[in-house]
Amino acid sequence: MSKHSWWQTGVIYQTYPRSFQDTSGNGIGDLPGIASRLDYLADTLGIDAIWISPFYPSPMADFGYDVADYTGVDPLFGTMDDFEDLLNGVHARGMKLIIDWVPNHSSDEHRWFVESRSSRDNPKRDWYVWRDPKPDGSPPNNWLSAFGGPAWSFDEHTGQYYLCTFTKKQADLNWRNPEVQEAMFDDLSFWLDRGVDGIRVDVAHFVMKDPLLRDNPPVTGTPATLARNHGDYDRYEHLYDKGHPDNHPLYRDVRALLDSYRPERFSIGEIHIADWEEWAGYYGNLDELHLPFNFSLVHCPWTPDDIGRRVAAAEEAIPEGGWPSYVLGNHDDPRIATRFGEEHMPIAAMLLLTLRGVPTLYYGDELAIPQRFIPAEQQLDPHGRSLSGSGRDGCRTPMQWDNSFHAGFSPKGAASPWLPLTDDWPDRNVAKHLENPRSLLNLYRALLAYRKTSAVLQSGDYRRVDAPAGCLAYTRDGGALTIALNFTDTELDVGFSGNVAVTTYLDGDAAPARLRPHEGLIIEN
Repeated sequence: MSKHSWWQTGVIYQTYPRSFQDTSGNGIGDLPGIASRLDYLADTLGIDAIWISPFYPSPMADFGYDVADYTGVDPLFGTMDDFEDLLNGVHARGMKLIIDWVPNHSSDEHRWFVESRSSRDNPKRDWYVWRDPKPDGSPPNNWLSAFGGPAWSFDEHTGQYYLCTFTKKQADLNWRNPEVQEAMFDDLSFWLDRGVDGIRVDVAHFVMKDPLLRDNPPVTGTPATLARNHGDYDRYEHLYDKGHPDNHPLYRDVRALLDSYRPERFSIGEIHIADWEEWAGYYGNLDELHLPFNFSLVHCPWTPDDIGRRVAAAEEAIPEGGWPSYVLGNHDDPRIATRFGEEHMPIAAMLLLTLRGVPTLYYGDELAIPQRFIPAEQQLDPHGRSLSGSGRDGCRTPMQWDNSFHAGFSPKGAASPWLPLTDDWPDRNVAKHLENPRSLLNLYRALLAYRKTSAVLQSGDYRRVDAPAGCLAYTRDGGALTIALNFTDTELDVGFSGNVAVTTYLDGDAAPARLRPHEGLIIEN
């Protein structure tokens, strides 16, 4: 039996429910749709855990990240019975289910906020962050929304502002009120009691703010950010509106709640922090988050040295006994096929699945689905509507299953998908990739199958080794495996020896001493 937990040796696959599979015919994906594709995830692809983005009741101002009920299922996605069927189907196939938990804010249509805004003396008034205007009527401080404009919305009825770090429909909860923590933990326990295996914590480092609500100072140099453009938001050092040290006791409490369950439950937090020491602080003494997401490769120049430096920095920052995480794509950033170029997708797949730690795949990246251009005037994403060029719709287009009606995303005769398919969907889909023995999907399948049987890849140490310019090479488990990745469009003599276990070319012509253009190798020593 492995001495490691399931989350340490497994691979996570993110599904965006609206975009994975539509069974109702309304053009929007749903929970029965995910359930209908479990054999693909478990058997065809071979992943270990599914992360599902929010499916809770919501007015959809931010497509589910504005939660109106933390213990329900939005009818758009199905019913609680559909969720139970999905959970049971995941477990029957030996996989785990991870759900999104959104603690920083609720929808302004959540019953708590409806009560909170009803009057200044309502018992739930202090469940959210309310403050008086300045004497001139302006917001209480200079905090800005990550989606544009002030991070405060004025309520005419009660004459105060409420804090809204994202859209005005997303009111920040006041976690300094013990009643809020108790209520949110009760809602989290609702899902844990049903057998959910883990949580992905949305904007985990935002939850606790400066209790004095001090102004953020302006940036004096180049902003230290890992994220996409946020307009005026990037002009400030965000010292007081997120990342407060009081986040750490909160996540120790979250961890204690998770640790009270058997079998083991898991947490992974969305942490966009450029400072490695501050980022690694969310491990605590291995008593806070099991993993903070490591987004450093998402926003990294696609070169061996840049990638190597960031991997080395992560390895150095992670506390002893801690576990790394890596991700290349997600529902907030442009598709990796567009960012890196399709010719680089095979080595991107090998990189993600051979580094030490937990990899998270984003649906459709196994097909190299590209970013879909959607004009600003057609953007549905609130970020894209408020900040030109920052829209996220293009990375959320429907999954492409086959070359039938709507790429197999919706049943025949259904409404048009909520977002348009990419133009090349008739040739870029699961069915077509499975027919091609050297397709990217079949490479992912080969890599995942090899990783599943390799204790070296699952838990061995990492060490970068010397290689020619244009090549990133590293060993796992003291040299038991060497991984060599060619980032160039020319052949490279690398001089390695051993048995080639996997080549990104998926053929029999690989040689450990030579890398073909854009080739990656797993070499057994």
